[in-house]
Amino acid sequence: MKIENIRNFSIIAHIDHGKSTLADRFLDYTGAITEREKVSQFLDKMELERERGITIKAQTVRLNYTHNGKQFALNLIDTPGHVDFSYEVSKSLAACEGALLVVDATQGVEAQTLANVYIASDMNLAIIPVINKIDLPSADSDKTRKEIEEVVGIDASGGILASAKEGIGIKEILDAVIERIPPPEGDKSSPLKALIFDSWFDSYQGVVALVRIFDGKVSKGEDILLMSSGATYEVQKVGVYSPYMNELGSLSAGDVGFIIANIKDAGRFKIGDTVTHKTKPAKNPLPGFKEPKPMVFAGIYPIDSDDYHELKDSIEKLKLNDPSFSYEPENSLALGFGFRCGFLGLLHMEIIVERLEREYNLNLISTSPTVLYNIITRSGEVKPALNPMKFPPSKEISMQEVDYIEEPYIRANIYLPSEYLGKIINLCVEKRGQQVELKYITKNRVQLVYDLPLSEIVLDFYDQLKSLSKGYASFDYELMGYRPSDMIKLEILVNREPVDALSVIVHKDKAYERGRNIVEKLRTLIPRQLFEVVLQAQIGSKIIAREEIKALRKNVLAKCYGGDITRKRKLLEKQKEGKKKMKNIGSVEIPQEAFLSVLKV
Repeated sequence: MKIENIRNFSIIAHIDHGKSTLADRFLDYTGAITEREKVSQFLDKMELERERGITIKAQTVRLNYTHNGKQFALNLIDTPGHVDFSYEVSKSLAACEGALLVVDATQGVEAQTLANVYIASDMNLAIIPVINKIDLPSADSDKTRKEIEEVVGIDASGGILASAKEGIGIKEILDAVIERIPPPEGDKSSPLKALIFDSWFDSYQGVVALVRIFDGKVSKGEDILLMSSGATYEVQKVGVYSPYMNELGSLSAGDVGFIIANIKDAGRFKIGDTVTHKTKPAKNPLPGFKEPKPMVFAGIYPIDSDDYHELKDSIEKLKLNDPSFSYEPENSLALGFGFRCGFLGLLHMEIIVERLEREYNLNLISTSPTVLYNIITRSGEVKPALNPMKFPPSKEISMQEVDYIEEPYIRANIYLPSEYLGKIINLCVEKRGQQVELKYITKNRVQLVYDLPLSEIVLDFYDQLKSLSKGYASFDYELMGYRPSDMIKLEILVNREPVDALSVIVHKDKAYERGRNIVEKLRTLIPRQLFEVVLQAQIGSKIIAREEIKALRKNVLAKCYGGDITRKRKLLEKQKEGKKKMKNIGSVEIPQEAFLSVLKV
């Protein structure tokens, strides 16, 4: 295929704006799949994607299309829509020259629409607006076109009206891809330069790498070099997905396809790496991707400690497929050996844990999500604290060994109908937010911009936002950096002994409420002992909440039939002394459920 007859493009949209359905119609229209093979969300291969109705992993497919008598190869790279998977979007767009911006005619421009357009604009891609779902009674195409121009800032006069569900506008979109998106640039005679933008591990073939060839040509049997690690391999297979794996003799400049080179060591392989020839290497690698910064951290532990090594291998293989999460070994007093993992968001964390359980048959416990705090000492040293065990006790802070503590803040863009504005503002204030901007996009739609502490949004902010707005509000965020904050360590004491695994980091204003909730919950979960158990929540040396678990009382009077009352008193006094002694030397067995009630999501 001549390079001028190739088009590489992606579809970007907010979640649930019809992106996967549009990809299905492209497959139908170009004859890539037969009637028998048809299934909704065809490119969403994972069971998890179909269940949740969202795209998690980018997928590629080559579509053969005839335009004005010429044969064209259209390489479509389907991308996710949720904010937590924006790294997948940026990887996919790096392999493209253009993008289709899909906007729902009934909902208009949403938060993630903007975020994805900005990524595409930064990469100087050609953007074609597509106004989808025009068949619905509530669709307003003119209003949506105006919103795209005012909010996104791109000309929407040439926007294509479409309905992916009904198959309206599909030919017009494919024609626009050929006419408005430029062909890829590249020289087939130059040394090979191929960007790895995705990969996964196959039990039989090793690592399967998705690549975009920028220069040169790669063929089966050639020796390739990974420029970041210097590792060399022999190419076993090259080809494209159309939509099933289709083996070819070679891939050349402009093509998007796969390379299999019997790579079994997942640790030496990196997404964003440049592939070149071993004998005639390129001088400089292609620019890779900006390393994603984890924003939410949680511990992942196997329920059965014997599964630790299996969990380690599984995480390494999953990391190959999704490089946007990080991990490091961790040991918990309550849960044993596991990993402290970093994620881009709460949904990302849920998906990773679920994929580990489903794809590798593991039974896992995930702890409550936390964020990374910075502890600034009087000498100016910055100490990162990921969990309460690394956080200084309040007496250190009060003794001025610690100057101040910083927590991460995000800038949230919230789009919502104006009727829910009051409730959403109250929610943001409750979460310690600071209003930056309030703008009416149209008479009935509002853009609300707030600076919020990341620790406040990782637990239930998104759920509350959707609940209060009846599902109409959309939410996108970016990390703004760190700001000083009154964060303190809340310790839980069981019979005056601190239990590290139950400690949490909270804001000073919410410490009493959190401490009260934890000890009340523990009182119902810890079984009664033969002696009284005292549960306390403590900040520094101050007890802020207390609960008691009454002792189990053995009936020592059962053997006492009649007789003087002094005999009964004597037995009760003896029991009292015994309980006092037991309380001093006895230990409380805290069940796993008690730890999970505090730690679990």
